[in-house]
Order: sequence, then structure tokens, then C-alpha cells
Amino acid sequence: MNQNGRVIALGFFDGVHNGHAALMRRTVQVAEELGAVPSAFTFDPHPQTVITGTPLPLITSPEDRRDLMRKYYGIEDVIVQPFTPEFRQQPWRKFLEETLIQGCHAVHLVAGHDYHFGFKGEGNPEKLQQACKELGIGCDIIPKVELDNIIISSTYIRELIAEGNIERANRFLGHPYTLSDVVSHGKKLGSTLGFPTVNLKLKEHVLPPAKGVYATKVILENGDTHIAVTNVGTRPTVDDGNHLTIEGFILDFNGDLYGQKIQMEFYQYIRPERKFPSFDALRAEVYRNADQTRAYFAENP
Repeated sequence: MNQNGRVIALGFFDGVHNGHAALMRRTVQVAEELGAVPSAFTFDPHPQTVITGTPLPLITSPEDRRDLMRKYYGIEDVIVQPFTPEFRQQPWRKFLEETLIQGCHAVHLVAGHDYHFGFKGEGNPEKLQQACKELGIGCDIIPKVELDNIIISSTYIRELIAEGNIERANRFLGHPYTLSDVVSHGKKLGSTLGFPTVNLKLKEHVLPPAKGVYATKVILENGDTHIAVTNVGTRPTVDDGNHLTIEGFILDFNGDLYGQKIQMEFYQYIRPERKFPSFDALRAEVYRNADQTRAYFAENP
């Protein structure tokens, strides 16, 4: 493989969804043909956050975007460019020539039909194709991708996740909605319920799913996968505060996972979060939700 040349997919890739998949599949295909490195170029933070001054809630952190691109699409190199106020001022042609071609050794670029880049978004797919032709590198523009007559977009998927419509969100993503973190110590609630638990913290500016209980899978560092009942919310039965927690009760598993990096995949919204009259009532409900989770994965292996 020519390690000095990259075929680069261009975009922000929040969620790494089915629309992005078309770009990445083309990127990998061309990279194989050219003996180059299949790559993606993204930003952190989101340009809109810098432009408006208001953080945009995201489906995935930069780390999770990278992991999903590698896992599902074979992208080997993910370049994360800090989107600073200074970088925002860069004219589109300079971004193409100096950042992508000279800095990243791009030999072919792949972008979506609505890709805009450079100062004030003055670069567009037509300018990109024409400039690449002049500069002697390849360029593909990928048309819009639709599902259920809806253009697949990160904006639409964010709405689905925020309302708890996780199964439809996963259809548009093309893979399970995924969060990752190093397991931290919680309040040991799981041990009193009879399940080991994992507590995840949301990364900065990542959109939380709707409060409630979900059927999930937990993927460990060694690749082992376990099903879990996961509560997203403020735990009103055992806590008085408003601090959001993501707490997974791992079924049929024994072991200490503290300090391990895990991935948590969300599959089905089971019920809203609610306050129970007693701890015993909460325990009974968690066991009922565990049975629902086992049944879901038995029907959807």
C-alpha cells in the first residue's frame, strides 16, 4: 500500500450514518484501486458550534466516530482537524491545496452532494470537482441517500434519539446507536439488585438519549459481548438530584469492569423512567425489564 497517498472522505460524519456509508464505501473502493490509505477528514468541534457560539449536541464523540468508521467501513486513518476561529477563516482553495493535498497527501477526494467548505462555506461540490481536475487528483461526489423517502441526515437522527425512537434511529444509522467510556464507579446499586453494573459518562457535547430504560449490549475490551438493561436518567427512586446517569445492568455476567473501556449499543426503548414507591418495587421492575431484554435479543439475535 502507498502509505504516502490517501483517498479521503470529506464531512463531519456525526453518527456515521447510512448516508455517510456511501462516501466511505467509495473511499475504500478507490483506495484499493490506487493502493492508497482509505481515510476520512473531520473536525472537532462541529463548525456550527464555533460559528454560532452555541454547542451543537452530537450523536457521536470524535473518538466514537473514528471507531465506527473503522469497525463498519474499513476506514484506516481518521484525521480530526481542530476547527478553530483561525481555521474557519481559511479560503476553500487553500483548504483544498494546503490542508488536504499538501498536508494530508490526498490523491482522491470523496464528498457528499451538499458538502460546503472553506471560509463562509464558499467551496461546494462543483468547485471541488473542477479544482481537483485542475490539480490532477480524483474526485467523487456522492448523491443524496434516502430511506422511507427521507434524506438521511444527522439532524433527523438526533431528533429520533432525543425522543427515544432508538430502533428507527438505528435503521437510519445503519448500525446500533453507540456510546463508549471507561467504566466509572457508581453508587453500587447493581450489586444490591443482583446485577453487575457499568456507569458511563456522556462525553462533552454528546446528545443524551431520551430518559428511560433500554435493551442494550455491552462490548468489552476483549471483544466479549453481553446483553444489559440500561437506565438513562436521574434515578428518581434512589436519588434526589438531577444528575443524568447512564447505568447498565449486565445480565448473566460476573466480573469487575471498573477501569475498562466499553462500548454500549442501544437497541430498544423499553419504558420511560419513573419513580417507584419502594426499592423492592424497583428491583421487581428491573427483573421484569431483564426478561424483556432477553426476549428482545432472543427474537433479534
